[in-house]
Amino acid sequence: MQNKIELLNEKKDLAKIGGGQKRIETQHKKGKLTARERIHFLIDKGTFEEIGMLVTHRCKDFGMEDQQFYGDGVVTGYGELNGRMVYVFAQDFTVFGGSLSETHAEKICKIMDLAMQNGAPLIGLNDSGGARIQEGVQSLGGYADIFYRNTIASGVIPQISAVMGPCAGGAVYSPAITDFIVMVENTSYMFVTGPNVVKTVTNEEVTAEELGGASAHSVKSGVTHLTAANDMECIQEIKKLMSYMPQNCEEDAPVYPYELQDETRDVLSGIIPESANQPYDMREVINGIVDNDSFLEIHKDFAENIVVGFARIAGRSIGIVANQPYYLAGVLDVNSSRKGARFVRTCDCFNIPLLVLVDVPGFLPGTDQEWNGIISNGAKLLYAFSEATVPRISVITRKAYGGAYDVMNSKHIGSDMNYAWPSAEIAVMGAKGAAEIIFRKEIKSADNPETILAEKEKEYSDKFANPYRAAKRGFIDEVIEPQHTRAKLIKAFKMLENKVANLPRKKHGNLPL
Repeated sequence: MQNKIELLNEKKDLAKIGGGQKRIETQHKKGKLTARERIHFLIDKGTFEEIGMLVTHRCKDFGMEDQQFYGDGVVTGYGELNGRMVYVFAQDFTVFGGSLSETHAEKICKIMDLAMQNGAPLIGLNDSGGARIQEGVQSLGGYADIFYRNTIASGVIPQISAVMGPCAGGAVYSPAITDFIVMVENTSYMFVTGPNVVKTVTNEEVTAEELGGASAHSVKSGVTHLTAANDMECIQEIKKLMSYMPQNCEEDAPVYPYELQDETRDVLSGIIPESANQPYDMREVINGIVDNDSFLEIHKDFAENIVVGFARIAGRSIGIVANQPYYLAGVLDVNSSRKGARFVRTCDCFNIPLLVLVDVPGFLPGTDQEWNGIISNGAKLLYAFSEATVPRISVITRKAYGGAYDVMNSKHIGSDMNYAWPSAEIAVMGAKGAAEIIFRKEIKSADNPETILAEKEKEYSDKFANPYRAAKRGFIDEVIEPQHTRAKLIKAFKMLENKVANLPRKKHGNLPL
């Protein structure tokens, strides 16, 4: 028996060094951790259990039968993350560049199946050169098997993808289907076709970083939700993100200990400027409302006219969607609508209540917006809020104009509680524009048009640029002083924690994609 045990340990030792020490050193020189090191830092000490350590590929073409590595380029297993069960796979770039083979895919699929069966999150650490060319259609089939499971698991268990190296071609679609993508700056990239193909087809000269690096996807495309400076920071971002998420769609997110005290926040009373045309940073409002240092912003550098992210209020996870008057006056446009809709649906999947902070002058006009589908993209945000069954609360801090008032979680599309600050302006449009339309003839025929316009603007403003007409109709549940917002929200979310909302029976809705 001792000889057999020694043989087993030899095989395990070979599996643990992947493609060998030289390739491990090359990985380190690039500023990257190995697959096993990443799992070591991600999973709680002593809890990781590996599955499929001794798997090898089955390819016998192109001399591959002479190149066998235990594990076949991916480390898979389960363990605890901050005391909670998770399933994880980490692609090993030291073995065939982390390329996906038939058996490599089978290992990942096994982990995905276990995650679904046991209702626990799935974390994928991606670092792969793509499909293993020597295997042909088997590797392509392996990708499709993974994509299918990503899709079936969507909305059932949280799925997080860390892109910690190359991710190109078909490989990008698995992370794209998952709930969150975290990319590492300067060492990772994602694209469907690489720089060489781009140059051949379009004659564009572009680097891999420019085409699909972390900066490109966090600022321009919105593909990635979070970025990190290095592998260790990426792992910390995953841990932080997981702290806001439940194990699955049947459970609630973890609740952190919190003792109620004086929840008045006087700082909130001094944020809104006297002039309705002066910007302010909505993040100041968010930080004044939520638990200290609990706000984790998602998609921070993409579509900056809307802010989305997770936070805690009295220890409970919430999702926040907020117009950002500091950028483009907080208007809704194609990208911000898409960003907001995606986040709302993610929160609704996983029973995370929504807080919506409203200061929106409307939708961005122009041919660029219309030709790029502001109608269908704006409808995505409207649809997402209307469909959401989690507790939903809105606070209108200043402007809520036109159709954007409706879209931003108004009472009319199912919001549970709607508050407004005294500074709120709820109207079809701004006072000046409204006066120019309503009193056009009177202003045009006046001896002093500017004076009449100013008078009519004030008249309209006095009547409509306030929250009280909406409050009279019950569209606003309460007009509150800013400093009491946090206390009101704590009570309201507590009141709504057992909310039950059943949608009509159907296969699924037809979201305007």
